[in-house]
Amino acid sequence: MNQKYKLITILGPTACGKTAVAANLALEINGEIISADSRQVYRGMDIGTGKDIDEYIVNGKQIPYHLIDIVDAGHKYNVYEFQQDFIRVFNSISEKNKMPILCGGTGMYIDAVTKGYKLIKVPVNNELRKQFENKSLDELSLILSKIKNMHNKSDIVTKKRAIRAIEIEEYYKNEPKIENNYPKIKCLFIGVKYDRDSRRKRISKRLKQRLDEGMIDEVQTLLNKGVNTETLIYYGLEYKYLTLYLTKILSYNEMFTKLETAIHQFAKRQMTWFRRMERKGVKIYWLDGYTPMDEKIERIKHLVF
Repeated sequence: MNQKYKLITILGPTACGKTAVAANLALEINGEIISADSRQVYRGMDIGTGKDIDEYIVNGKQIPYHLIDIVDAGHKYNVYEFQQDFIRVFNSISEKNKMPILCGGTGMYIDAVTKGYKLIKVPVNNELRKQFENKSLDELSLILSKIKNMHNKSDIVTKKRAIRAIEIEEYYKNEPKIENNYPKIKCLFIGVKYDRDSRRKRISKRLKQRLDEGMIDEVQTLLNKGVNTETLIYYGLEYKYLTLYLTKILSYNEMFTKLETAIHQFAKRQMTWFRRMERKGVKIYWLDGYTPMDEKIERIKHLVF
C-alpha cells in the first residue's frame, strides 16, 4: 500500500483513550508505537503515568511499543534526550517497512520531533547556579519570564528546575546559531478528545481507579528505593501530591482534591497547546472519543492511504 505520510501522531489530553486508538491502528496498518509521554519513560512509575500496558495487546496480538521504561526513576529525562531517542527508534521502525505511530500528550515532545527543534545538550554553568542559589522561586520565575515565553509552569515547580531553565536560555542566547540536520518528517496528526464535561468525568473516574489499583503504594516504593521527595515532586501531578500525602504535608482528602484539580488543569493546558499547534499551521484531524473504535480506525486509514 502506498502511504502519504512517514509518521502518524495520535495526540490528545489525558484520559482521552489515545493509547487504545494507536494500538488498534498499529494492528491494522502494521505499525509500531513510539510513546510521546514525558513520564512513561521511567521504570517503576506505572500506575501514576498511565502506561496501560494491557492496551498494547489487541485481539491477542502484542503491539510493539518504544520509549517506555527506558530510564530509572530519579533521572530527569528531557526533551533533548527524547529527540535523540525518537529518531533512533523512528529510523529502526521505518527500515522494517512498518509505520511509526507517535502517541502521547506531551506537546513539547511532539513538537520537538515533528518540527525538528534545534536542541543541543546544555552544559552545567556553575557560576550561574551560584549566582542564583539564594534567590526565591518567585524571583527566579520573574527572571525566567523575561527571557522565555512561559507557556506553562513546568519550569518553575522548584528552584532547581527554574535555575536549570534559566541556564538553558542563557546558553542558547550566547551560543552561535545551532546547525540542525534533523530530518523533516511528513506527519499526519490525529487528535482524540471528549467534550469538557465528559473529559472531567473520565479524569475523576480514572484517578479513583488508579488509587484503588495501588498508586499510593507505587509512590511509597519509589521513596523506599531512595528516589528523593524533590525529584518526585518535580515529576508533578500524581507523584507530587502523593508524595506530599506520604510525607504528611497533606491529608488524604486534601491530596485527592488538589490532585483531581491539578489533572483537570493539566488536561486544559494540553488542549491549549494543541490549539496553538493548529494556529501555527498544523492540521489536526480530531476524532470524537465516543465514536466506535472501528470507525475511528477507518477514518484514519482513509487519511493515511
